[in-house]
Amino acid sequence: MEKNNNVTLFILLGLSTSKNIEIFCFALFLFCYIAIWVGNVLIMISIACTQLLEKPMYFFLNYLSLSDLCYTSTVTPKLMADLLVERKTISYNSCMTQLFATHFFGGIEIFILTGMAYDRYVAICKPLHYTIIMSRQKCHTIVIACCTGGFIHSASQFLLTIFLPFCGPNEIDHYFCDVYPLLKLACTNTHMIGLLVIANSGLIALVTFVVLMLSYFFILYTLRSYSAESRSKALSTCSSHVTVVVLFFAPALFIYIRPAVTFPEDKVFALFYTIIAPMFNPLIYTLRNAEMKHAMRKVWCPQMFLEGK
Repeated sequence: MEKNNNVTLFILLGLSTSKNIEIFCFALFLFCYIAIWVGNVLIMISIACTQLLEKPMYFFLNYLSLSDLCYTSTVTPKLMADLLVERKTISYNSCMTQLFATHFFGGIEIFILTGMAYDRYVAICKPLHYTIIMSRQKCHTIVIACCTGGFIHSASQFLLTIFLPFCGPNEIDHYFCDVYPLLKLACTNTHMIGLLVIANSGLIALVTFVVLMLSYFFILYTLRSYSAESRSKALSTCSSHVTVVVLFFAPALFIYIRPAVTFPEDKVFALFYTIIAPMFNPLIYTLRNAEMKHAMRKVWCPQMFLEGK
């Protein structure tokens, strides 16, 4: 079927039609975005300037913080700018670019979380072989695999959407360009494409979530034989990871594991994995992690660190 695309501009309906609510949301999301940048940059610099970078868990955390920044930056700046204007528009090319970038960095984040879970599984369940299994070369290979997986996932979503014909209307009932709202606007039968989206985004999210939960189940099972102190330290680290996983995956599963339909609640759930989770990640990984707090004090408060010694 020949593509018949009459739409060069999309109108985003955004989060609300109330100006007061939009001003409140702008202030809230500005705070969140600043917190995301400050928190993740602090983590990356603290890891890079200390010996933590040599440890696989913090090696992955460094890349998770970077993917957080890239991922949320594909959506949040545009959302905040739209909250200040009456007419919220995005060009067709910018919409397709945003779609690709969002799924690319989102896919990388999902796979890095999986890599971090694998690292914790090896560290706790196979401690004697940890340094051999999680070598620096293996860590680099995992990161490359995460980026490759994110690209394949994003490219497939992009290819499913880029060839759709859009004849009008051009109003997207969302605050950013995503697959399901765009399928709703396409002037063709999108049932099969909707199933392919579920097979891609939905199943990737579901399978990854199940694998992550199973890995933490095996970790908890193995912890039974550990001493109380070791068990407490491992549980603290794993609980941080599980919190991040639930914050990111629960709303994503709600949206992508079902047939290609949209609900008003989708926009609220999408806020969790585009803004809320990236904002809480630095807090979760620093406030509950003694090594991260120690590294941050060493980098940012060297005088206090020396006095403490």
